[in-house]
Amino acid sequence: MARRPDEEYDYLFKVVLIGDSGVGKSNILSRFTRNEFCLESKSTIGVEFATRTVQVEGKTIKAQIWDTAGQERYRAITSAYYRGALGALLVYDVTKPTTFENVSRWLKELRDHADSNIVIMLVGNKTDLKHLRAVATEDAQSFAEKEGLSFIETSALEAINVEKAFQTILAEIYRIISKKNLSSGEPAPANIKEGQTIDVSGSEANMKKSCCSSS
Repeated sequence: MARRPDEEYDYLFKVVLIGDSGVGKSNILSRFTRNEFCLESKSTIGVEFATRTVQVEGKTIKAQIWDTAGQERYRAITSAYYRGALGALLVYDVTKPTTFENVSRWLKELRDHADSNIVIMLVGNKTDLKHLRAVATEDAQSFAEKEGLSFIETSALEAINVEKAFQTILAEIYRIISKKNLSSGEPAPANIKEGQTIDVSGSEANMKKSCCSSS
């Protein structure tokens, strides 16, 4: 059967980026979706999202990646931000121990607001700053194991493991969805198929472009 042009993907997966301000969430987003890195990156105000289509096991997956401000004062957007998210990248900065210490608080918030089956990956960013590293890989690895999270270290600046992080989490989401469909014998839920995940409850006004796209 011929497919209509507007059906250019099989699934839409919403993935959220969370973590303290300044850990590099916006640059991880721009590196994955536009292959850009912006040294003058400003803190994200409100919400922004970008999309990229990838192949997973022969299926076309449209990843919709959401990035929000890490600052406390933007916390009002949380419930709308997490709604419909199937995956989350919990990012900390390997050169700033406090951003790693705050990971457990972010994890609690995620588990309070998001779907219980959400796939979570712990991401240690800025590995290019080797001489400034203050969080040992082993410490993050053991925390991830204890909490049942997958774990990866990245450098958005050097484009190391950013692609792998997203490919891994999208493949895991797809595996869970496929298994669910198989066991129930039903097609994918509506919020996963054909782009119906977007529901920001009026917070579109908060969306801003990142500095990279305006330069």
